[in-house]
Amino acid sequence: MSERKEMDREIPGLTIGISGPARKGTAQRLISLGLRMQGARTHYIRPGSNTNVPLLDGLVLSGGTHVHPERYGQQPQVTAHYDLKRDATDRRLLEEAERIGIPVLGICRGAQFINVFHGGSLCQNVTPLRVNTRHRPLLLPMQTVRLVTPSRLGRLMQSSVIGANRIHSQAIKRLGENLRVVALDNDHFVQAIENTHHQWLMGVQWHPEYLLYHSGHRRIFQEFVQAALNFKLSRLEPETEESGLELRSQEG
Repeated sequence: MSERKEMDREIPGLTIGISGPARKGTAQRLISLGLRMQGARTHYIRPGSNTNVPLLDGLVLSGGTHVHPERYGQQPQVTAHYDLKRDATDRRLLEEAERIGIPVLGICRGAQFINVFHGGSLCQNVTPLRVNTRHRPLLLPMQTVRLVTPSRLGRLMQSSVIGANRIHSQAIKRLGENLRVVALDNDHFVQAIENTHHQWLMGVQWHPEYLLYHSGHRRIFQEFVQAALNFKLSRLEPETEESGLELRSQEG
């Protein structure tokens, strides 16, 4: 299906927030494209933004700078770029999203931040720990990822082994509370997580936005948008029921 035809299916009023760096990059633009292809409108959230989270139907935490180690009780062990304002903004967004039950998709840094938010930690440098994989950036899906089945991600990919890209030097170490690992690479570094509660929440270590030409990775955005739509409709139901009760009362 062409991009134009897919984007013609826009779902009225469905808005997904995309949290990212102050300057929107290629990754954030591709995430927006992936969501718009599934009918969603997007709202970009920069560090320090006071976005009203309850007005969103879904939230994406995109990739970017490393999460500051102080967030998980450590000091920096590598030379890296940090964005304390973005860390604070993403924490506020996640707190609100989880309080309300808004679906959340974390990509690369976003997956790591979800883990840290839930009390987990990160490995600050995976390079010297690699044995079965080479540490080099891969934009093409040349990294082998093994999926846990049954899982939401496994159902989406329709396979227990997939190809993914790799643009990260950090990884999840200690798993956070109420999360489960649903994908690993050949060195057993965590590649995807899901929550164990009712809220739709998924974090992937790779960048599916660069793989929109692949149906499996595209289905991540499709499933996420569907979850956002279901959440939006669930919030409208009580209002609809109350209106119906009020109308019946007036008729009586």
